[in-house]
Amino acid sequence: MSLLRPLYEKYFRVEVRGIENIPSEGGALVVANHSGTLPLDGLMMQVAVHDRHPAGRHLRLLAADLVFVLPVVSELARKAGHTLACTEDAERLLRRGEVVGVMPEGFKGIGKPFSERYKLQRFGRGGFVSTALRAGVPIVPCSIVGAEEIYPMVGNAKTVARLLGFPYFPLTPTFPWLGPLGVLPLPTKWTIQFGEPIPTDGYAPEAAEDPMLMFNLTDQVREEIQHTLYKLLVRRRSVFF
Repeated sequence: MSLLRPLYEKYFRVEVRGIENIPSEGGALVVANHSGTLPLDGLMMQVAVHDRHPAGRHLRLLAADLVFVLPVVSELARKAGHTLACTEDAERLLRRGEVVGVMPEGFKGIGKPFSERYKLQRFGRGGFVSTALRAGVPIVPCSIVGAEEIYPMVGNAKTVARLLGFPYFPLTPTFPWLGPLGVLPLPTKWTIQFGEPIPTDGYAPEAAEDPMLMFNLTDQVREEIQHTLYKLLVRRRSVFF
């Protein structure tokens, strides 16, 4: 946290809204949009929950397999409390009363071109919904504005990405043209808004196996995040202020 707070407080000047929608105790699944070329949005969300929630809750992020095979990054992720994005781990954490964060867009969201900013990508098959249903915990939609512009991705060097084993290799106005300096993110102004929780404890245990219910709840969460993103963008005065 001490390494991330300068970015959170001084560089991105994150404004947090609706933090009270995360329950003070018990499990909850926070579902957010994903963007920015590098996954700084998840880290800023983690700081927001820890520092701004009245109960000082800790957000356990579900991370992709790639995170845990990269040197240095893997060790840092584990120390930060991240865990593998699999149903078993997520359900165990939720039943234990943890706040778990997931970004269902995955690499499709974080690696999308700048021309598609703030347009949510597909949310997969709704696995996060079935996990929340089985654990009986609320789903808290989360919308993040500001991360899309930190590394405007104008191209994707797919051949380089394949050689390195990455899902994409970003080309931005500054990277790789400016070398290490191109890795510096733009100092955009961020807003993180946590929406009204969607309860799941009223459903029967077998509801987690109902594909139509999975589709409807997944669509409800996705639409709530997208609608909030549009509202936040309309209110935003500037990308940087």
